[in-house]
Amino acid sequence: MKLKTIHYLTIAFTLFIFWIIYTADTGGTIVFTRWIRFLPYSDKWGHGILYGALAFLLTITLQYKRVNLPQFKPYLGAVIVIIFAVLEEFTQGLLDTRSMDHADVLADLIGVSIFSWINCRVELRKGS
Repeated sequence: MKLKTIHYLTIAFTLFIFWIIYTADTGGTIVFTRWIRFLPYSDKWGHGILYGALAFLLTITLQYKRVNLPQFKPYLGAVIVIIFAVLEEFTQGLLDTRSMDHADVLADLIGVSIFSWINCRVELRKGS
C-alpha cells in the first residue's frame, strides 16, 4: 500500500475515533457498540483494537520514527496515541455522561503494545 494511501487512512481512522468519542461524551449510542455488547469485555476489546490500530497506522505514517528514551525506543506514533488515550480517559472523569476507567487505559496500552509489535515485524520485514 502506498504511503499516501496510509496517510488518508490514518486521517479517516482518527476522525472515526473522534466521532466515537464525541458520540459517547454527549450520551449518544453508537451503532457498532450495539452489535458487540453481547461479547464479554467488549468495551476493553474495543479500546485495545481501536487505539492499537490507530498507533499502527500512525507509526507507518510517521515512517517508523522512534522516541529515544533510556533503554527503550518506542515508536513515536505509539507514544502519541498513548498520550491521547490517557488524556481522553482523564477528561471522561470530568463529564457527567462518562466515567474514568483505569482498565480502559490498560486495554489501550495492551492494544498499542500488540500493534507496535506488529509494526516492528513489518519494519524488520521491509528492511530485509
